[in-house]
Amino acid sequence: MNHTAPIATSSSSQFPGTGFDVVTGAFSYSGAAIARALEESGRHVRTLTGHADRRPAASPIDVKPLNFDDTIGLVRSLEGATTLYNTYWIRFPYRTTDHMTAVVNSRTLFCAARQAGVERIVHVSITNPSISSPYPYFRGKAEVERVLAEVGVPYGVLRPAILFGGDGVLLNNIAWLLRHLPIFAIGGRGDYRIRAVHIDDLARLAVEAAADRVDTVIDAVGPERPTFSQLIELIRHAVASRAAVIRVPGATVPALASLLNVVLRDRLLTREEYRAMADGLADTEGPATGTTRISEWISDHRDTLGRHYANEIERHYRAAASPR
Repeated sequence: MNHTAPIATSSSSQFPGTGFDVVTGAFSYSGAAIARALEESGRHVRTLTGHADRRPAASPIDVKPLNFDDTIGLVRSLEGATTLYNTYWIRFPYRTTDHMTAVVNSRTLFCAARQAGVERIVHVSITNPSISSPYPYFRGKAEVERVLAEVGVPYGVLRPAILFGGDGVLLNNIAWLLRHLPIFAIGGRGDYRIRAVHIDDLARLAVEAAADRVDTVIDAVGPERPTFSQLIELIRHAVASRAAVIRVPGATVPALASLLNVVLRDRLLTREEYRAMADGLADTEGPATGTTRISEWISDHRDTLGRHYANEIERHYRAAASPR
């Protein structure tokens, strides 16, 4: 049960006389990039995280738990912060946590930020969120945006489609499959477009959004919009894969992915992710807000891309359950 009794606000910052910001998940993917950008700009960073064991030994980041069942603790951890950068979300339901749970948790976090006196919230959402979406991921993201608009703290929303760069999972694992499998299957015609943004571009946009004084919603998207087929060919050429690329009925893709999930003990691709991508939800028509070209990045990282498989469940769930 969440503890929602009001508490007296007092300064609990370990950064007296200086500004500091709070980033959820500063030792994970997008959170780490945002934390790095903040540190480079001279800001002190505190993180709320469930992965305190990932903190590098020399990291100056202050660590507090991201415990949604302890609202009092969340408020105290947020007191004195200028901006909350929220990257918290779940990619797919796992064990007792689903997308509606993530919506409730996000509300708890935003309300704690308001009670703590945080001046602005920068929230990472998704392209094309919709309350009426048939996909729980996109519907949940829309619900969180609505919660944020209602909570009463000035905000900036960033809407990326797919992220790449750093130790990102998607492009790396596509490259790994192309390096190891004799056949790579594309659902349907593969003409659905992918508007990916580099993780450092997202971090820059997040820091810029914190400086705005009005509520903003920005598509965080790169300058290129390859079709999925074109993206696969870019990666295939870069890693010198000999895999044959074939087209299969879209309905078979989730089934094929499920077989690989069993072998890899992971969630390589969910049914919802494939269908949303095929419906064009990883694309936007608006202007580019990122500058890094995905084609150039793939070429520049051809020697390392896909050398090792990145297991999403190992990263986010099994590690979290291990002793700290």
